[in-house]
Amino acid sequence: MTDDQTTMIDFAPTVNRVTALFSGVSDEQLTAPTPCGSYSVGDLLDHFLGFAIGMRHAAEKTTAPAGPDDPAPGEGAAERLDPEWRQELPRRLDALTAAWREPSAWQGTTEAGGVTMPAQMMGVVALDELLIHGWDLARATGQPYDCDPRSAEAIIGWLSAFPDEQRPDGAFGPMVSVPDDAPPLDRAVALSGRDPKWQA
Repeated sequence: MTDDQTTMIDFAPTVNRVTALFSGVSDEQLTAPTPCGSYSVGDLLDHFLGFAIGMRHAAEKTTAPAGPDDPAPGEGAAERLDPEWRQELPRRLDALTAAWREPSAWQGTTEAGGVTMPAQMMGVVALDELLIHGWDLARATGQPYDCDPRSAEAIIGWLSAFPDEQRPDGAFGPMVSVPDDAPPLDRAVALSGRDPKWQA
């Protein structure tokens, strides 16, 4: 993708779906497993908190101030989870959504987690994190989840660009086979290396 072909994607439909899940997460579920590797629900929520800040700064082309105890990029740890996450996380995700609504967010290059790439690509990476981790959270806590078609198609296009042998270490699991007529969300989840039939 090039700057003169910039295609902006509104994060609001995905953020709204993810945010709607939070009221359905009980404190008892914070230790429950998720489809995301070794992450518990608490780990995943902590990852969301850090991701929301990092990807907002990526949209703004600014650098988040680093603290001495900051986790490595992409890490989440339940023991670090903000007790007020139910109030804080929606605020951070709303700020993320607003930042990626600016045309400048999708232009040029930007950086997140020590990785520099075209901003257009980074925006799709951010959407992928939101959509797929939203599915992780929904499955782990037994809640319904769907996504808008445009977001799903953007993620399918992004993940399809990485055959198993070219996938960055730790970024995705091996692709899971699904029927050709599988719903777009199932296809996106399978491309991310998750089994759409996963149950807690």
